[in-house]
Amino acid sequence: MLIGVPKEIKNHEYRVGLTPESVAELVFTGNEVIVETGAGAGIGADDAAYVKAGAVIKQTAKEIFDAAEMIIKVKEPQAVERAMLRPGQILYTYLHLAPDPEQTKDLIKSGAVCIAYETVTSDDGELPLLKPMSQVAGRLSIQVGAAALEKKGGGRGVLLGGVPGVAPAKVVIIGGGDVGFNAAQMAVGMQADVTILERSNPVMERLSDYFGVKAKVIRSTPAVLMDLLKDADMVIGAVLIPGAAAPKLVTREMLSTMMDGSVLVDVAIDQGGCFETSKATTHAEPTYIVDGVVHYCVANMPGAVARTSTYALNAATLRYAKNIARLGWKEAMRQDPHLLNGLNVCDGKLTYAAVGEALGLETVSAESCL
Repeated sequence: MLIGVPKEIKNHEYRVGLTPESVAELVFTGNEVIVETGAGAGIGADDAAYVKAGAVIKQTAKEIFDAAEMIIKVKEPQAVERAMLRPGQILYTYLHLAPDPEQTKDLIKSGAVCIAYETVTSDDGELPLLKPMSQVAGRLSIQVGAAALEKKGGGRGVLLGGVPGVAPAKVVIIGGGDVGFNAAQMAVGMQADVTILERSNPVMERLSDYFGVKAKVIRSTPAVLMDLLKDADMVIGAVLIPGAAAPKLVTREMLSTMMDGSVLVDVAIDQGGCFETSKATTHAEPTYIVDGVVHYCVANMPGAVARTSTYALNAATLRYAKNIARLGWKEAMRQDPHLLNGLNVCDGKLTYAAVGEALGLETVSAESCL
C-alpha cells in the first residue's frame, strides 16, 4: 500500500504521523511511504532520516494526498486538508468529531474511509490508541496548571507543593481514568493536596489502593463537586465518554464560587470540554480568564512534548496501520472488531452512533460498510 504522511498544520502541532522507525517497519513489510518535507522536524527527525528509513520525500501536502492510498496523521484534518481527501482514501488519525460539525460534514462529503484513533477499543474495554496521549495530557495538565497558578500566568501565586509552614495547593481532579490517574501521579509527586472525583466503584478501589493516604478518592456528585470548587486552587477536567461530547460538569454558576486566580485545565476540550465556560485554545495563546478563573483549554496538549508524544503514539498505532496496509481496511476490520469500532465515517456515511447523537446526524452501522 502507498502510505502518505503530511506535515501537521494545526496551530503549534509538532507531532508527526509516523516516526522514521515506523516508516522502516512499513517499508520492510512491502509498503511504500511518502513523507512531506519537514514533517518530522518537530520531533528532531529530518528528511534524511526518513529517506534512510526508505521513504520518498514530497514537497507539498497536495502531492501526499493526491498519491497516497492511506493518510496517517496525528490531529484531525484541517479544512484545507479535508478538501484534498477523495472517495475510498483511508484517513487514519485522531478525529474527535462530536464537537466538530464542520469537520464531520466535510469528511462525509469526501467519501473517504475515516478511522479515528480515539474510538478503537481493546478486549479489556480500554481505548489503546487514546491511552498514550491521555497519559501525556494527564501529566502535562499539572505542569501547565502549576505555571498558570503563578502570578505571571494569571494565577493566585501559589506553589503547588507549598513549603514548610505554608499549605500546598488544593488540586481537584474530575475523573479517575487514564488522564486523571496520570494527573494525580504528577500532583502527588509535587506534594499537592489532591482529591480525585470518580463514579465507578472498581476505579475508586484501584485509585485508593494505589495512592493510599497520598490522595483522597471521593464519589463524584454535583454537591461534592460544588463544595470542593470553592477551595480549589486547580481543577483538572479529565472526563471521557468515548466518541461523544464531554458532559458539562462545571457550570458558569459553579465557576462564580471559585477563588480569583484559581485554574481550570480542561483536558476534555478535544471532545468539547467539561466546563461550561471552556473554549478551545492553542499553544500560542493557551489561557484566558472568566470570572477571575484562569482557563487552560489547549486542544492538542501533547503537541507541546512532540517527541515523547509521537513515539508513544506510534507504539500504539503502528500495528493497526500495518494490518490495514497488509489486508486492506475491510478485511482488517472483519478480523478485528476493535479496529471496526474506530470507523467513524465511510463512503459518505457517518458510522459512529455517539457522534450522530451529539450532532443530530443520521448514522449507519460500521458493519454495513464491510
